[in-house]
Amino acid sequence: MKCPICKKGQTTAGTTTVTLERDALTLVVKAVPAQVCDNCGEEYVDEKAAAQLLSDAESSARAGNEINVRHFHAA
Repeated sequence: MKCPICKKGQTTAGTTTVTLERDALTLVVKAVPAQVCDNCGEEYVDEKAAAQLLSDAESSARAGNEINVRHFHAA
């Protein structure tokens, strides 16, 4: 797809690192599948991966974690 940010590059399949913060929790998830622009580097995570990230953040927050670093694993 054409990048909606720079409007010049094309996105290709790749991975990214996502950092989510909520109250006292900082969750860092590595190797998240994403579309990455070959021009500006902007990264786009699809709905399914985003839903999984939010679910993981909710679980970590309920567990009382303050810092959690993990690799992405699709449910």
